[in-house]
Amino acid sequence: PELPFLPGCAMKDPTKTSFHRSQTLDFKNGYAFSRLPREGVGGDTLFANQLSQDELDDLCTKGSTLTYGLVKRSAPSSFTPAFVAYDKKVLKFDAYFQEEVAISAEEHYRIRHVGIYYYLEDDTICVIEPKVKNSGLVQGKLMRRHRVPKNEQGDYFHWKDLNLGIDLTMYGRTYRLVNCDSFTKVFLESQGIEVNPPEEMVLDPYTEQRRTPVQKPTVPAGPDPFRQFLTYDTKVLRFYAIWDDTNCAFGDHHPCVIHYFLADDTVEVREVHKRNDGRDPFPVLMRRQRLPKIFADKNKNFPSCVLEITDHEVQEWYSPKDFAVGKSVTLLGRTFLIYDCDKFTQDFYREKYGITDFQPVDVNKKPTEKTPQVIPPYNGFGIPEDSLQNCLSLFPKPPRKDIIKMLENNLKVLRYQVALESPVPEDKNRRFILSYFLSDDTIGIYEPPVRNSGIPGGKYLKRTKVTKPGSTPENPIYYEPSDFTIGSTIEVFGHRFVITDADEYVLNYLERNAESFPATTVQSIRDHFRPQQVVVETASSGFPKKDLDDLIVEVQKELKLHHEPFNTRKFHEAFHHFDTEGSGFLEKTKFLNVCDRFHVPTSTILLKKLIDYCSCGEDKVNYR
Repeated sequence: PELPFLPGCAMKDPTKTSFHRSQTLDFKNGYAFSRLPREGVGGDTLFANQLSQDELDDLCTKGSTLTYGLVKRSAPSSFTPAFVAYDKKVLKFDAYFQEEVAISAEEHYRIRHVGIYYYLEDDTICVIEPKVKNSGLVQGKLMRRHRVPKNEQGDYFHWKDLNLGIDLTMYGRTYRLVNCDSFTKVFLESQGIEVNPPEEMVLDPYTEQRRTPVQKPTVPAGPDPFRQFLTYDTKVLRFYAIWDDTNCAFGDHHPCVIHYFLADDTVEVREVHKRNDGRDPFPVLMRRQRLPKIFADKNKNFPSCVLEITDHEVQEWYSPKDFAVGKSVTLLGRTFLIYDCDKFTQDFYREKYGITDFQPVDVNKKPTEKTPQVIPPYNGFGIPEDSLQNCLSLFPKPPRKDIIKMLENNLKVLRYQVALESPVPEDKNRRFILSYFLSDDTIGIYEPPVRNSGIPGGKYLKRTKVTKPGSTPENPIYYEPSDFTIGSTIEVFGHRFVITDADEYVLNYLERNAESFPATTVQSIRDHFRPQQVVVETASSGFPKKDLDDLIVEVQKELKLHHEPFNTRKFHEAFHHFDTEGSGFLEKTKFLNVCDRFHVPTSTILLKKLIDYCSCGEDKVNYR
């Protein structure tokens, strides 16, 4: 502080790097206003006891002290920068300039209207030409906003140089100012400038010539295609027709849709395709075109087949009056029968031609009588169901199987012992095992081999379905488990077998499913197994089991060799008939009478011994 403020004596603070002044102008809600600085130069702190702006103004106005006190001067007006005072204030002038046209024979010059904008905040000027649609000119901003030089001495245009009715030359182009807006006029008059009266805007002669309506030549009255297009555009008549092509090879009835376009009197034909109809799905049968109805007389030697048809060659074209429901029309050599139309078409004909009858024509084919298929007689090869597939399709498929039944009855087999009925003496002693497979109702027959019998055993009949006698190939009836009873006869392809015995599994299966089989079948198997159960009970009462089993086997062999098979069910029914009490015991005389009635040789030693085993005392026999 003691050093004078001279060059070389000033002390510089190395810590201070910012020397800008605090901002005192600000914007709020789009308006500029001034405010006191918040900090000093370079960010120095301003003390709170500094004099305000009003106090500084009072000090400036104080003068010398006189007798009557201090003389106060008026405070200076607050300083406001120009860019704040004239912010968003623009002077707008309407002007035009003339531009030469050297390449057109219709116009030698053109008048272009522009707007000149003068910005008061920074004395800049901008020239903008309003855009005109389809003018072919580059319009818009012709001169960007900047300060425009006035002369070569470096002066710039000022708002004092602007007024109405003057020529303003900028960059070699002269603008004629003809009018301005109200703000511009008020501003200039407030600054003491006398505003000239506005002038009329000069119009472009070529543009005015184009706006003048052209006198069209008078055309004689007749159909106007353009008027027809405007009236009937997007309006189409739709007819549903049938094209009968049955005269040709592989011909058929083709359903089609005929479209008549009212805008230009053209016709289009589309074929209606169905799924799996065997035809290529071409969308259009006849393209949209005008179709001739009557040709004019012409030279036959003229090659018209390769040229387009003109109006001079056609005397009459197809029109809407040529189409009607129930009428046949020939289009390019194809005859179409119109059987129906849509609602718009009906309304059009009702309004224009007064037609009210639009009853559709029935064109549906009558269903042909289906010829019944004749199934040829069964030839004996395979099962009838398998042979029938050759008559139902070209590529036969195996008959469908009942999968649920196969899964439920898998590995379930009913086995019976059968004897062969044959006049040959050697076949009387042959015994077979008949297996009935419940999964597919097939039968297989197996002959157990017997040593020194002279007949090789093995598979007698492979697994197949067997039909009952009297059934036809058209309605075959196969053997079922209900047909197998003790003593019944089974005919298998001409061979007769008598059921003499059954597996114990057969009895268990029939008793578990008794509701699915006749009671006679179940009772027959029960009656067959009841004597064996009685014998087992008798054997368990004190007789040696081995001797009893040997005796039963010997008795069975003797009966099979010397006695014909008899009906076991009737045999047991006779015993139950005489056993009125149901005790299971008969008197010995009645028992022997029943055996004699069924020709059972009770006089043999083995049978007498078996009867003695089953006797209860001397008078009664346990027939069970």
